[in-house]
Amino acid sequence: MATKSVIRNVNQHVGETVTIGAWINNKRSSGKIQFLQLRDGSGYIQGVVVKSEVSEQVWDDAKSLTQESSLYVTGVIREEPRSQSGYEMTVTGIEIIHLTENYPITPKEHGVDYLMDHRHLWLRTQKQRAIMVIRAEIIRAVQAYFDTNGFTLVDPPILTPTSAEGTTNLFHTKYFEEDAYLTQSGQLYMEAAAMALGKVYSFGPTFRAEKSKTRRHLIEFWMIEPEMAFTDHEESLQVQEQFISYVVQSVVKNCRQELEAIGRDISKLEAIQAPFPRITYDEAIEFLHTQGFDIPWGEDFGAPHETAIAEKYDKPVFITHYPAGIKAFYMKPDPNRPDVVLCADMIAPEGYGEIIGGSQRIDDPQLLEERFKEHELSMETYQWYMDLRKYGTVPHSGFGLGLERTVAWICGLDHVRETIPFPRTLYRLYP
Repeated sequence: MATKSVIRNVNQHVGETVTIGAWINNKRSSGKIQFLQLRDGSGYIQGVVVKSEVSEQVWDDAKSLTQESSLYVTGVIREEPRSQSGYEMTVTGIEIIHLTENYPITPKEHGVDYLMDHRHLWLRTQKQRAIMVIRAEIIRAVQAYFDTNGFTLVDPPILTPTSAEGTTNLFHTKYFEEDAYLTQSGQLYMEAAAMALGKVYSFGPTFRAEKSKTRRHLIEFWMIEPEMAFTDHEESLQVQEQFISYVVQSVVKNCRQELEAIGRDISKLEAIQAPFPRITYDEAIEFLHTQGFDIPWGEDFGAPHETAIAEKYDKPVFITHYPAGIKAFYMKPDPNRPDVVLCADMIAPEGYGEIIGGSQRIDDPQLLEERFKEHELSMETYQWYMDLRKYGTVPHSGFGLGLERTVAWICGLDHVRETIPFPRTLYRLYP
């Protein structure tokens, strides 16, 4: 009886007969030999059916297989250096599960809207599968980094009574008789958790009701938000660059085949090693002026500005010390220059924009109360947040990493919509 296996593990069965549950990715024939391109979710392998070596039934079954038909295929695994996986199967038996007719996504070119309408099927293609595998590896590496560096995973709520940053881009709902919102960030809750556990991180979905259609924006996306007690701005920057280096190198090590499948230049990822370059907001403004940008001091950077800055470097760059007026109310002013805050945005190379935003948080209760008034925030709503400063306040810092933008950068994708299994964009809620 044949051993049941998955394609990923066929290297353990060279010379043995195995059975694999698979789908037909593609098929071609050269007369008396049929070549079945098989996939099972774990990988790809070619099954070779030789007419003179199989029964007439097996031969006819192989001929009847169509794209995305499902089957159990039995055969002998052998090494094949010319194949992508390094192995091939000499087919001896076929058990058809289901013959597919008129599969909507064929090897020909399809428009993006068509592919998005069929996202549930588009995921089956080799490139989309590779992206999902890389995404999963990024998630694994994120958790491994924090879990082995003294952080505790804490889950903030999805439904909140307030915004984290005072923005109006929130999804509103009713929580019985109260107003509530889908979270746009777990940060404020992570600050509370850090006061209990020291170093914490969250990993969960966030929502922004921005009517944006750029290639960098999703309505629903996932955020990783670490928060660290007794940690200043400089220490936080060091954590950020070590964290990103670890994640990228984990993908390079464990997903090389997938990176090659999507055509990624792996050498650019291999160069991502801490430390990362740093420039201040002031220096960034000066540089942009030399590049012909007419941007005044005090204005936030857009995608063209970030791209121009990133093009100077082959690894992520920190832009630090932004003006207080364009950053969130909770960011700590620089003691030596109160008009700027102790913060940084990490800009990915190759035009992928901001992937991390972070800062040292205000720990002075009086200053935080002033910020509430300046931003016209309800003291009653944020009283619990003020309590963190009233009862044992400490210096603390944190940051947020956008998972999908990180996936887009590491994979070298043109649009963030391919970085998540079922993207939610301005005009798309299906499938």
